[in-house]
Amino acid sequence: MRGVKEAFARFWPLTRGDRAWLSLIVVCVMVAALAETASILLFSALTDDALKRGSLAAFWGPAGAWLGVAVLGALVGYLGNSLAVWTAERFVLRLRASVFRHVQDLPPDFFQRQRRGDLVERLTGDVEAIEQMVVTGVVGTISAAFSAVLYTGAAFWLRWDLALATFGLAPLFLLAARRFSGRIKQAAQDERVADGAITSVVEESLGNIVLTQAYNRRHAEEQRLRREARAWMRASVRGARASEMYEQVVEVVETLCVLAVIGLGAWEISRNRMSLGQLLAFAAFIGYLYPPIRSLGQLGLTLTAATAGAERLGEILDERPAVTDPAEPVAEWPVRGRISFHDVSFRYPGSERASLRGITFRAEPDELILITGASGAGKSTLSKLATRFYDPTAGTVRLDGVPLTDLPVEFLRENVALLPQETLILRGTIRENIECGRPGASNREIHNAAREAAAHDFITALPDGYDTAIAPGTATLSGGQLQRIALARAMLRRAPVLILDEPTAGLDGPAARQVAQPLRRLMAGRTTIMITHDLSLAPHADRILVIDDGHLVETGTHPELLRRHGTYARLATSQPAPMASQPTPEDTLSLRV
Repeated sequence: MRGVKEAFARFWPLTRGDRAWLSLIVVCVMVAALAETASILLFSALTDDALKRGSLAAFWGPAGAWLGVAVLGALVGYLGNSLAVWTAERFVLRLRASVFRHVQDLPPDFFQRQRRGDLVERLTGDVEAIEQMVVTGVVGTISAAFSAVLYTGAAFWLRWDLALATFGLAPLFLLAARRFSGRIKQAAQDERVADGAITSVVEESLGNIVLTQAYNRRHAEEQRLRREARAWMRASVRGARASEMYEQVVEVVETLCVLAVIGLGAWEISRNRMSLGQLLAFAAFIGYLYPPIRSLGQLGLTLTAATAGAERLGEILDERPAVTDPAEPVAEWPVRGRISFHDVSFRYPGSERASLRGITFRAEPDELILITGASGAGKSTLSKLATRFYDPTAGTVRLDGVPLTDLPVEFLRENVALLPQETLILRGTIRENIECGRPGASNREIHNAAREAAAHDFITALPDGYDTAIAPGTATLSGGQLQRIALARAMLRRAPVLILDEPTAGLDGPAARQVAQPLRRLMAGRTTIMITHDLSLAPHADRILVIDDGHLVETGTHPELLRRHGTYARLATSQPAPMASQPTPEDTLSLRV
């Protein structure tokens, strides 16, 4: 019960704005219950005054009133149920948006620790389970409690002594609910975990379908899915068995209660202390009373099961973003683009080893800084700190002399553009993929950005042009073409600081040459930090930084570093092409204007 209270207290504030509608729904529920009570009393009058005496004249009045009450109950019931569905869906929409907004602020290491399919399940199935607790559960509890009190009062009004005798079995409903709640909660929790695992297996298998087919892993993937599906089936069957056993126990208790009512009623009629109409009305009130009592017990089980979803969703909401906006951010200014690292060290959350140690350097406007080093040396971590996916463990990163921690994250990322190593493509049209660099850009601005990225010609040659639909992993365009679309997106952003993380990774020589000229235009007038293994770009850098095991071990120009015969020289000589050779005008990878 404690878990239910904690979950309710956590998610109830999200109903703000819908509480007036919830109150109206409760009023509709109460009116509908009153209409049912009036119908039962009118039925009793019809039985004693019209049916038992065989009087048609005594039929019309109660019959007309009964029909009117039935119509009123139907209208109110329709209104209440429709509002309930609408309000519940609004809550789901609001909760899902809130959780999704929180998830988008979480650091990259969170997503590395989580299975994507399980996150999807938490944002879908678990969110809907919480709605069952917070909205439907509240309305259902109030409805069931009011109906139980109303029908109990009506039964006592008819015959209090008979009511006392028949209500003795009512506590058995609550005892049965308490008996089965633990089993149902555990089964619900196991089922939700298994749901997330199944979704993860499917998502991972479809995302790696080439690997699956190339390495004949079809049977292995089927085994993975079967293993998770069996876990889901076991949890689902356990939960279904517990729920069904509860239902059957309740059915037996209800039968005992009905038999008690009939037996006592027959005894009362035989002694002329009760009419047939009264007995039928009393039996009807008892019949209407037990479903709300059963609902209260079932709601307890539903709430208990929903806490499993609340706990899983709470695990996400308890994760804290790695960075937040400052309480008193500095005023925005026209950023020049000077970015500097001052004795910066960093260790990823959960890691025992620092990725960066005491890094200090500065990049000025219109300067190209090339950062290189062996894989795993910590190069890409610099890009995460400069765009504030993380804050340094020690030291400071500054933009135009202002610490990044004093800037709103949105303002920072408007002025520091990152072109990541992966060519990130959204599911949508080419136009939408470019426009996300600056939402609201005009078609003319989008086309100009595509021209600067040397993408306009191949885009317009497509049958649907800029409206061509693309998606991650699309085969419609080559890797070089997709990279140029990503470049157009970065050009549209017009940020004064540009960080390129392996801009030619995964591209062959011709494809790399195709993006070279667009890169030159992209870098013009900006502060550019290029993280790369491709040292054919190095002769044109203003400075080269060599990172080794998290340390800045060498700094200088390409000729200077070659003469030192240190780490950079070893990296340079391992390149497939001679570094000293001068590129031809046609094949140049020069990145300076």
